[in-house]
Amino acid sequence: MIKYILITGILLTGFAGAAQNKYEASTIPKELLPYASAVIRNMEITSEVKDLNTSIYKHHEVVTVLNKNGDTNAGIEIWYDKNRRIKNIKGTVYDEFGKAVSQFSERNFNDYSSYDGFSMFTDNRIKYYKPAVVNYPYTIDYEFEISSKQSLNVGDWKPITEVGTAIEKSTYTFICKPDFIIRYKQLNYAGAPKESITEKGLKTYTWEVANVKAIRSEPFGPHPEMYQPIVKVVPQKFNYLGYEGSFTNWNELGKWVYDKLLAGRATLPPATVQNIKSLTDTIKDQKLKAKAIYEYMQRKSRYVSIQVGIGGLQPFTAADVDALSYGDCKGLVNYTQALLAAADIPSYYCIVEAGDLKRDLMPDFASVAQGNHIILCLPFKNDTTWLECTRQDSPFGYLGDFTDDRRVLACTAEGGKLMRTPKYSAQESTQIRKAVLELKPDGELAGSMTTIFDGWKFDNRPVNPGDINEEIKNTKKNYGINNLEIENLQLKAVKNLKPVNNETIKFSARDYASQAGNTYYFMANLANRRTNVPREVKNRTTNVYINRGYTDIDEITYNVPEGFKLDSKPLLVNLKKPFGTFTATAVKVGNQVVYKRKLEVLDGVYPKEQYQELVDFFQAIADADNYKVALVKN
Repeated sequence: MIKYILITGILLTGFAGAAQNKYEASTIPKELLPYASAVIRNMEITSEVKDLNTSIYKHHEVVTVLNKNGDTNAGIEIWYDKNRRIKNIKGTVYDEFGKAVSQFSERNFNDYSSYDGFSMFTDNRIKYYKPAVVNYPYTIDYEFEISSKQSLNVGDWKPITEVGTAIEKSTYTFICKPDFIIRYKQLNYAGAPKESITEKGLKTYTWEVANVKAIRSEPFGPHPEMYQPIVKVVPQKFNYLGYEGSFTNWNELGKWVYDKLLAGRATLPPATVQNIKSLTDTIKDQKLKAKAIYEYMQRKSRYVSIQVGIGGLQPFTAADVDALSYGDCKGLVNYTQALLAAADIPSYYCIVEAGDLKRDLMPDFASVAQGNHIILCLPFKNDTTWLECTRQDSPFGYLGDFTDDRRVLACTAEGGKLMRTPKYSAQESTQIRKAVLELKPDGELAGSMTTIFDGWKFDNRPVNPGDINEEIKNTKKNYGINNLEIENLQLKAVKNLKPVNNETIKFSARDYASQAGNTYYFMANLANRRTNVPREVKNRTTNVYINRGYTDIDEITYNVPEGFKLDSKPLLVNLKKPFGTFTATAVKVGNQVVYKRKLEVLDGVYPKEQYQELVDFFQAIADADNYKVALVKN
């Protein structure tokens, strides 16, 4: 359809004898069209540090949207606050022939708070505009400028903004005074930046990419930093909202955070210090003492996000959190650190890039922009322990899949040091299920089933205390068994040093087995069937990345009516691949059908050439999971 529109545009323009407009969709190079829903015709980004207290960001972009999947490229979202001011917003929308159809300015933007649903305090706001265009292709040309009262965070350059977006040309220019020193890190970018001096004597660094084809979304793909061009720029000296500093490595950055942002913010009221001493005086073991303090913090406080002023980097004081009983990740970590200090237990305030997809801080390039969350480290001898302070239900020493297995920065009095959070291996992250069930002559299934969740899978069954009806509703959704009726549900989290979640349900499901004549049919795999298989991708461009490993073990025993024999071929599947193993069996022994299944998936990076093998692996699992038992009367 895109090619047809473009060819039509060329014919009409040629017939009219008119000169081509530079924004005409037909002028896009044909080699950029495959997989593209939008094409960035030109993007010019400029960051200028005028002095330590002032930086200017300029953004000019021309993008042609080829179909509705590319509409996100035309949406303009600009955030601001009292320290970050927006200036000079303007733009024009063109049709497929490059004819201007509308213009817009700042007054056409919606302006709203960037409230995220959980932030109690935020002074961030967002201006947003999206052209009301329904005919494709169309082009939007816009620009804006931002003035910021800081020189620390100048932002990364990421020319590829969306999957399915091609680039004709994109440039990033950093401007500063001759004596202003920066460090930069290039990812997937060949060559060095162009350096020059302007007529005003300013120093410039310019990076450029051109004729970049669109990237497809590929299942099990790695983080974009592994294959997309990105440039990170960090000033050596800076001022961040009144806090001056200088760093060239993680040690110096950690020292700045400790000395400037954390200094004097850990003082607690005398009464709270006395409470902690009374709570822990009879506990001899340091780790158990820390556990009691952590659970005290959880009972007393709750998490809220605070994004006011320097709230994005500096914690509220421990005294404020103690009085208010709430705080963000920074405030709660600082508060917990102060409580531990009252019991003479040392700890580290740690910066981490949190998220389901694991991301390391780069060991050779220090920058504030790499971290988005704070956790706490307790450096017990030979037993380093990590705490997530924003969750009231998190077991002591448990991080979960939000901050596991990644490099973090510990900020100490001696400076910053890089550490690594624990990894939950495939062998440790288990879901073990056992069930003993009765299949009745009318096809109803009844019995009990117990499942234990360990490692990062602990969070697969979060407990909602006091709301059993909500838990029953969620459990029904989790299993998707037709006509499921839960008679009794027990959820219990064992919050020891290796926490597990236990789920036990007593249930029934009418018509679980269907009957045709003298034969009963039912699914052997009751509760853990794979229903999705990654799609096939020809000419894959990225390696296969499995973010996190796990092991699922199921054993289900069906007590079946007497006088029946197995009329289906016994299930026997045994697969072994570089990225995992799978076994499944279903056999009849006496009046029982015993189903066993074990799936182990191993995290890691695998060659892109093995992707089809991965698809086949999961397809074979899906096929085995759909195995039906057929029982016929003797």
